[in-house]
Amino acid sequence: MLRDKSLIPLSHQHQRALALCVRIERASPVREADLAAWQKEIAELFRTEIGIHFAAEEQVLFPAARRFKELVSLVEELLADHVWLRQKFARAEACDRSLKDLSAFAKRLSAHIRKEERQLFERLQQVMTPSELAGLGKDLETALNDATRTCILPSEATKLQPRK
Repeated sequence: MLRDKSLIPLSHQHQRALALCVRIERASPVREADLAAWQKEIAELFRTEIGIHFAAEEQVLFPAARRFKELVSLVEELLADHVWLRQKFARAEACDRSLKDLSAFAKRLSAHIRKEERQLFERLQQVMTPSELAGLGKDLETALNDATRTCILPSEATKLQPRK
């Protein structure tokens, strides 16, 4: 199903976060010398975009989804993911992350995004009217207003390397 235009800003942010996950997975196992650079990039992405993204979902998207009984448990799962992911982002900010955690973080973030895209967004597009989706889009636009609209460029240590 094509993504409704009201959800596209969230989907664009999902794409940038998934790109980070792909780079982490391809870099794994991450060299100890590069860990601080990865932590810095992860913390910056949370500060400039993902933290705002989570807040928009929690204040706008999830309450709209909870109106539909069939989506309540999915929203609860996604909120639990947000709690876990926020803890990992905080550890990155504090430069307190093991190499093993970096890969687990990328896998969990990727799975969370795919759950939102494939389950929540798809179902919302089926159960909401066009006018409800349009209203949701306006509210999301306002909630996402402070998010950075530029890409964070990888450092030399975190850029995608050719496969060997």
